[in-house]
Amino acid sequence: MSDAHGVARDQLRAFIERIERLEEEKKTIADDIKDVYGEAKGMGFDTKILKKVVALRKKDEQERMEEEAILDTYLHALGMIESPPEA
Repeated sequence: MSDAHGVARDQLRAFIERIERLEEEKKTIADDIKDVYGEAKGMGFDTKILKKVVALRKKDEQERMEEEAILDTYLHALGMIESPPEA
């Protein structure tokens, strides 16, 4: 029975150590991304818009079109745009 506990303990430790390494890599990558945004900002780019562009590029065309149509519908309903969304 103690042998089984030892194996489970070793597996648990291995999972935890892998997760910790991945978390550290994730932090490093996040810091690198932050640095790139800072560099872009230093060159005069709007980082808020860059983040939106990155998010849009992750979506396929159909998903972007659906979101845009819903946004237009909401903006029209609030009187923020004049023309109604096209069907």
